[in-house]
Formats: sequence, structure tokens, C-alpha cells
Amino acid sequence: MGDAVIASGSGPVGPVEATGSHPIRLDAIVKAYDIRGLVGSQLTADAARAIGFAFGGFVADRSPAVVIAYDMRESSPELAGAFAEGVTGAGLDVVMAGLASTDLLYFASGSLQLPGAMFTASHNPARYNGIKMCLAGAVPISRDTGLALVRDHAQAILDGATPELAPLAGTVTERALLADYAAYLRSLVDLSGIRPLHVVVDAGNGMAGYTVPGVFEGLPLRTEEMYFELDGSFPNHEANPLDPANLVDLQAEVVRTGADIGLAFDGDADRCFVIDERGEPVSPSTITALVASRELRRHPGATILYNLISSRAVPEIVTELGGVPVRTRVGHSFIKAEMASTGAVFGGEHSAHYYFADFFRADTGMLAALHVLAALGEQPGPLSELVAAYSRYSDSGEINSTVTDVPGKLEEIRGWAARHDGKIDELDGITVSIPGARWFNVRPSNTEPLLRLNVEAPDPDAMASLRDEILTLIRS
Repeated sequence: MGDAVIASGSGPVGPVEATGSHPIRLDAIVKAYDIRGLVGSQLTADAARAIGFAFGGFVADRSPAVVIAYDMRESSPELAGAFAEGVTGAGLDVVMAGLASTDLLYFASGSLQLPGAMFTASHNPARYNGIKMCLAGAVPISRDTGLALVRDHAQAILDGATPELAPLAGTVTERALLADYAAYLRSLVDLSGIRPLHVVVDAGNGMAGYTVPGVFEGLPLRTEEMYFELDGSFPNHEANPLDPANLVDLQAEVVRTGADIGLAFDGDADRCFVIDERGEPVSPSTITALVASRELRRHPGATILYNLISSRAVPEIVTELGGVPVRTRVGHSFIKAEMASTGAVFGGEHSAHYYFADFFRADTGMLAALHVLAALGEQPGPLSELVAAYSRYSDSGEINSTVTDVPGKLEEIRGWAARHDGKIDELDGITVSIPGARWFNVRPSNTEPLLRLNVEAPDPDAMASLRDEILTLIRS
């Protein structure tokens, strides 16, 4: 499909105007790695326009254009359009990719070598929206590497500063990229020779309902579609598969239909959760180890990243396969930076974010899903048997607790560790390893008065005992 120019600049441009005293405070919605807030009160078209202008100015010395995409939320097209007005007001062109998953936006940024902006609030409820921005090549941008500068510039405009508009506006060009994205993913994982598989996919009314048909077309897969209608009000369940309640429908459908595998995507379809043929969730750490084993066959001796709440099975298996495991903090900007510095070929997080060097070091749940489908279809056994080799421990999953005094509670945990012969690591929060191959991590939230607990032990009883003891301490 050819590009379609839908707007162009031919003279002085004025879509970005000083708005005078403005009630919106961007410091409330600019997070460590993205922007997220309530539509109408925290994130408006005016705010998106000012942020677009500031972002355009931030990247102007290194790029002639910005690629923009958006999810299925009702507010997304308007906010993306306002952002585009801001970018063109700064004199840059815009490639408008339209509806997309976040990893499709990363593909666009990587393949076109342009900075990008994705309008999505991921799995957050319908009343939220947000912006995930990156530099050319899908390079992450955080508060420390430019997001704060963009925030401050945009806030100044909202507060009445006169923006220095470019002499000529940029152009806006529509470009459909789903087919290119799908072809690129299929070029990275060959599924042409696998046995036919029966797959149930729960899109959660999110962007997987748009991307899965394009990616799966022509593959030896019989796909049962659940909640593929794009609907940002999420009428069936929240598009957050990290919450077990949102997997119930998929689990039941996999068992009812006798499917080989179930896949659940979050709202912007950058995370993918896997259900086996028995209806049981497969831990993202297990998926990390499985995909790592495939990448190590292609790249013997390569470096594999895993975040510190991943199962210890991941570094054990990577080491056994001749790879180099590297432990990282939680969060995509840390993983992507570590991937660049170490030359790692793959990285996994226990939250089901998966990063690939051959996907511009960006995270893509869809590519991870293709790897799992290939691994399953290349052998005759069921998924539960395939993944058993990569699952060695019992884990709690992430448990959040509201805490009024986070520093004080972390100090109590240090005291507990000292009394229980625990070894403390403070790479990200506090990780305590105790005898019996048991460990737990407690991390404070970046944005809320929460402590996040993850526990792992050799068996379910040992895990539950340690989990309950630490939860009692945290919540006392």
C-alpha cells in the first residue's frame, strides 16, 4: 500500500499555541519510562500537542520525522493527531502508522530508523491513556535520558510560554505497516514445517485482535479467537494477563476445545502469556528459559539477560547450555541498555516482556509466542511436557501490598534477613537468599506506596511458607 500524504506545510504554522495558565501538571503523568494519566483531566489534546512539539524539538537535530501509532482506546486517535500537530509545528514530518500494537511501533521505529510515539495505556482501565516514546531504532527514552526535558518544555508551553514554531510545518503521511511487521516476524522464526497446532488466543479486546490475524495468516495454525473486537472499554475483562482472574476464560476455552496451547495478550499486545493444554499457566520465567535455549542454538555461547525476579532456573539452564546469563534490574530501559552494552541476543522478564536483539533490542510478545509455537510444533509431545524441562522451582508471582512507610518496612526486612542467615542483594529493592534454595525480592513501586513481593522455593509448600511469613511482615 502506498504512502498517502494527508497534510503538508506551506508556510508559517500555528497549531501549537501558548495556552496561558493551565491546570494540567505533566510531572504527575510523566513516569520513569513513559507518560500515563487520566484522559480529560491529566492528559488532553492540548497536553498531547505540547508534548509532541517538545518531542519534535528534542529529536530535531537527529531525525527529519517521527512515526506515530495508537491503540484501540476511544481517545487515542485524537491524542495521536494532536501530538502529530505538535511534531509538525516543530518542523518535522510525521509518518502516521495508525492502529498498532506497541511492538509494531517499535518495528516501525527500527525499520524506518525514526523516533516513535505510541499512544496506549497498555493494560490500564479505559479512562487512562498514555504515550510510549523512543528514539530512532526503537532506542528507549526515559526520564533520565530526555523525557524530563520533553516534560519541562511542554509544561512551559501549557503554562503560557510562546513556542518557537518552525518556518514551515512538516507533512503527515499515512503508512500501513502491519504486513511488513508480520513478514519480518515470520522471517525470524520459521513455522512452515511444524505440525498443525490448535491455538486459542485471548486478545482481551486489545491490539492483538488486529495484529494476530496478520501475523498468523498462512501458518499451520487453527486459531480460535477470543475477544478480538477492538474495544478500549474492555467489556469482557481487563487486558492484563498478569492478573490470574483475566486468564480464566482462556483457560476454560483451551480445556473445552482440546487446544494445544492458549495465548493471552495485554492491551497494547507487547506482552504474551502462555497456557498449556491442561489449562495451566506457564511461568514467564519458563518461557524465558525455553526461548533462550532456542536462541543459544542459533548463537552458541551468547549472552542472555534475565531480570532479578526471574526464576533461578533461567541462569542455571543458560549456563548448562553454554550461554552467559546476566542478571538485570526490572524494567525495559535497563534491559535494553544492558542488551546494548553486553551484546545479548535475548532477554526475558518475569512480567512476560521478552526482548530480542534481532527485533531492534525491543520487547515483543508476538515474537516470543512464535518461538513457543515453533518449539511446540517441532516435536510431538504436549506443551506441558515440553516446558517441564525448563521449570524447576515454585514461585509466588508478584504480590503487591500498600505500605505507609516503605523505607521503614525495607529496614525490617533487612533485620529479618540478618536473623535468618540471609544474604542480601540490593540491585533492585532487596533480594534475600536463605538456606534451602529459597529466595525472595521486595521492590518498592516507582509511582505508588506499594511493595512488590516475589518468592521462589524448590516446592510449593516451601514457597507458600516463606511467602506467608514475608507477607505477614510486610503487612503488619
